[in-house]
Amino acid sequence: MFGPPIRRGRLRSLAARTATALALIGGALAVTPQAQAAPPSAPDRPQGPCDIYAAGGTPCVAAHSTTRALYASYNGPLYQVMRTSDNATRDIGVVRSAAHPSPDPGGYADAAAQDAFCDHVVCVITKIYDQSGTGNALYQAPPGTFRGPAVGGFDTLSIADMAPITISGHKAYGVYIMPGMGYRNNNATGLAKGDEPEGIYYVIDGTHYDSGCCFDYGNASTNGRAVGTGTMETTYFGTATAWGSGSGPGPWIMADMEAGLFSGYNAKQNPADPTVDSWRFVTAVVDGGGGNQWDLRGGNAQDGPLTTFYSGIRPGSLTNSSYYPMHKKGAVLLGTGGDNGNGSSGTFYEGVMTKGYPSETTTDAVQANVVAAKYDVTRLALSRATTFTPRSAQDVTETFTNTTGSAAVGVKLSLSTPGGWTASVKDTRDMSVTFPSVAPDESVSATFTVTSAERTDAGYLTGKAEWTNPSGPVKGRQSAETAQTVRNVIPIKINEVRFRTSTNSTDQFVELYNPSANEVDISGWTLTTTPSGSPGTTLAKIPAGTRLASGAYYLLGLAGSGLAAPASHKDTTVNVRSTTGFAAGQQIDIDTGHERETRTIQSVGTAASPATTLFVPVSTGPWITVPAHSTNVPVTNATGFTVGDKIGIDSGDDYELATVTAVGKAATQTTLSADAAEGATNIKVAADANMTVGDTLTVDTGENKETVTVANVGTTGAGGTGVDLAAPLRLAHASGVDVSDPGTGISFSPPTRRPHTSGVPVQALGGGLTLDKPVMAHPTGAAVVNPLVTTAGYQGTPAPDQWFGSALSTSAGSIALLDERGHVVVDAVVYGSQQSSSSGNGTIATPELALMEADQGKGGCIAVVAGAAAGAGRSNARWPDGTDADSLCHDFVTTTVPTPGGPNTK
Repeated sequence: MFGPPIRRGRLRSLAARTATALALIGGALAVTPQAQAAPPSAPDRPQGPCDIYAAGGTPCVAAHSTTRALYASYNGPLYQVMRTSDNATRDIGVVRSAAHPSPDPGGYADAAAQDAFCDHVVCVITKIYDQSGTGNALYQAPPGTFRGPAVGGFDTLSIADMAPITISGHKAYGVYIMPGMGYRNNNATGLAKGDEPEGIYYVIDGTHYDSGCCFDYGNASTNGRAVGTGTMETTYFGTATAWGSGSGPGPWIMADMEAGLFSGYNAKQNPADPTVDSWRFVTAVVDGGGGNQWDLRGGNAQDGPLTTFYSGIRPGSLTNSSYYPMHKKGAVLLGTGGDNGNGSSGTFYEGVMTKGYPSETTTDAVQANVVAAKYDVTRLALSRATTFTPRSAQDVTETFTNTTGSAAVGVKLSLSTPGGWTASVKDTRDMSVTFPSVAPDESVSATFTVTSAERTDAGYLTGKAEWTNPSGPVKGRQSAETAQTVRNVIPIKINEVRFRTSTNSTDQFVELYNPSANEVDISGWTLTTTPSGSPGTTLAKIPAGTRLASGAYYLLGLAGSGLAAPASHKDTTVNVRSTTGFAAGQQIDIDTGHERETRTIQSVGTAASPATTLFVPVSTGPWITVPAHSTNVPVTNATGFTVGDKIGIDSGDDYELATVTAVGKAATQTTLSADAAEGATNIKVAADANMTVGDTLTVDTGENKETVTVANVGTTGAGGTGVDLAAPLRLAHASGVDVSDPGTGISFSPPTRRPHTSGVPVQALGGGLTLDKPVMAHPTGAAVVNPLVTTAGYQGTPAPDQWFGSALSTSAGSIALLDERGHVVVDAVVYGSQQSSSSGNGTIATPELALMEADQGKGGCIAVVAGAAAGAGRSNARWPDGTDADSLCHDFVTTTVPTPGGPNTK
């Protein structure tokens, strides 16, 4: 607290009186130095939302934020980031209170630590810590009814720097959700279950939303599946109308209660729930009472109180029991629906879940606390730059918004570039612009002309603002930076892609096109593909000496087969993707270019099976890790594995090849079919076909989780004989709770050299093709070309310039073209399915590529995959040829007349 100023005259008078008093003491005491003023102490941190909830008798049992501490006393980590360059991780915590250089209560995220750790490297958010002490951290969401686009069907992770803001005048980052991203904890503890009361709120970006399902935060099923009405209770924000809506065009704050988004009592619409279209930051509240009561409230997170949009009985409860009593399951999710419907978009800053039904007074106080936190926009932003070609120029606008709370004096804006590039203020040679003063909440902008280098490369544009705050909470010279990736490439384009025809799902091709005025040497360039739910692989490497003339096409076709596993030097048997049409005595070509070899088939075995995954126990986690030196892996599906055949485990640098020695049973993810009492020695389950005596079952989740051993396997269902247990249950368990069994898995030799975790691919590689003589070494995906095969692979005309061996996903994924160095993306296509009620347009398999190729605001932007049609099918094609505005939504059209190796049609 600041006191009134002390006048000079008073200082003199006080000093004189002190001197007189010391003289009167005489020699009895030595004269002491003049007392020094006590140094300023660090200010106390103000209370957080969870302090308010606790004081109201409804403590937080889950508290998540990437922007600030939600308790005055919390000093732990807020979230964890991982660098994609080396997979190193770092926890990002809160800034502690400090007295210098200015009094600062702290409590906001240490964004500077993230910026330093992720400097010019893509980072993703891997974990959002639970500040409540209950241990309910949010992790990468596992597969559910809807599978995610990451390896193993997990959802993808949020890119860490996509949502910069300021809070209390300091930089922080939110969680930017694109379709396909999501976080979850199915093994949470302490959350409301059944009809128990709870409170939920989150603070979000009011300008970032879409109509896909579902940008939720709150209480959900423990297995990522839709398990019945009334089994969820979450906040929702977006424009979905399949289940309900508010008034106007949306977006709306609603509640997701599973199989329904609700804005009030009626299933379809509550006119009192308004369109929220003028608040940059939104507070959304859904509180559910223990009994037939719930509330829907919302407010501007920057100013003013909450408004109650609905307070009353549960939807439809006067005529049915769908949503009363509730059947909440007690998991926590962010950014998806309860069934892992991951077609949503949104940005999350903070949110909590409480034990008990908060009073309106309490939630009003929480809203006041949110407003007092002073959420605001980022101080510095750059307009989006599209792809450069050598020595090309674009204008990039840098905008500074004064969120400091006081005037910013001498605001200097500048822009730095990668080596060999230049940036100057548009129509001048100036390297910066200075504005004399910028008032609080005002913005200023400068446009820079950026010219790329002569050589092709990729790097970062870095905007910087420098200014002085002569007054206000933080005084002195200040600065802020922001960056975006840029690339400078020769404009070779992925010009047309066909994924299938109506009669042949492997009749695929990829066409490259040179729209430039010059011939281009594409020797050593590579095409890679990342199918949704699977790891990326190399599709093809362009042979040495390949030059593409101006206006010319280069056609790649899917071969009738390809290597499903790498072939080693002197192998006489190769494992292949397909054996359709192959027979003994036929000649085949393996690989392309200088690596091509011709061999004669001696005998034909079985083809590789589609890859399964190392079992993901979706309800309990943590995910299974099979340690190095193991000889068995639990699998989601054991079909196709045969003793003596090869097995492929994992991918990339972690790929291992072994020989199957025993085939056991696949894992089981099921539920109880009836209540099980404490002390029971028998449980009823919905599925038991893969259970074996001696297996270890995990029953239930969170605080009710326990493990049991199978003594006998009977029949399924509530009326079946069930599964006998080796020892009595320690706890009681309700019908419908999750039960998992890793099964006996697949055994192999030799032992693994590395550890492997849930979700990685595990593939039965089949008996393959036995050849007349050994081969040289060839990688997975090398083409196996058989001219006698007429029902598999690319069958069109003209013949391709090059074959590739790994099939493209026909539903969703990405294709990237890299230069000869392998680190500059020349062009890319990210594709997926059309939007439905539970799938955005659509989920994004490779977010980094998607951002590079299109603006991913709102519901995302991808090329919508062209399905099969009669005859030659459909294809995704640039029209006219080579069109590229870095907008996947518009650069590609669907054509019913594919033209491989020739000009595209619309």
